[in-house]
Amino acid sequence: MDRSSDQADLAKTLNEALAEAENLSSRLQAIENTIAGRVFFSTSLGLEDQVLLHAIAKAQSRIEVFTLDTGRQFPETYDVLSRSERVLGTRIRVVFPDAGDVEELVARDGVFGFRYSVEQRKACCHVRKVLPLQRALDGAAGWVTGVRREQSTTRGETPFAAFDAQQNLIKLNPIADWTLDRVEAYIAEHSVPVNALHAHGFPSIGCQPCTRAIEPGEDIRAGRWWWEDENRKECGLHNRPGGSRNL
Repeated sequence: MDRSSDQADLAKTLNEALAEAENLSSRLQAIENTIAGRVFFSTSLGLEDQVLLHAIAKAQSRIEVFTLDTGRQFPETYDVLSRSERVLGTRIRVVFPDAGDVEELVARDGVFGFRYSVEQRKACCHVRKVLPLQRALDGAAGWVTGVRREQSTTRGETPFAAFDAQQNLIKLNPIADWTLDRVEAYIAEHSVPVNALHAHGFPSIGCQPCTRAIEPGEDIRAGRWWWEDENRKECGLHNRPGGSRNL
């Protein structure tokens, strides 16, 4: 049996264990106990990721934390990054896109080329997010994210753990079954730092040119790439090109 099959089997076992775990602390412990190699947590500094960041810091977990700086973040995002490091007493590694790749992208498509077609927008996400993520995950055996099933139709079947063939690791979503109410309750109970934009109609925050506030009743990710078809709005970090194993 090759390594991919072994990892897929391990992911299946871990998925079942996380589903049965009593709380978030137990889920993080199960991840640490099951995956022998390095485990990375990629945080976007949104509500869900702030929950995970707090839990990881509180447990003094060996899970390593990083965030992607696309070069087009809101000032409020940098503020919550700084406050989180100070309040939680942890350092978050900041990963940037390759300068040459960005220059080539802008020279070809222009500074706002992502507005003109889905293909150009995905090219921008690829350079500013996907390639830096691949570089940041180099050497990882596990990848923790704050993806929740409730966030969008494309994430409705998100497992707790699955083998990601594209990244060649186990992708872990320890709060996949959490509701937004549960996320907000955790944040309030533990006084977790959050992005100030959440109080101004921004439930999901990405790059500044590609994120707007939402109206009452809109889907929580409606403000991301709002000019596109609702069913196609992923940046490439959490796509499912090969089925559920790539969630």
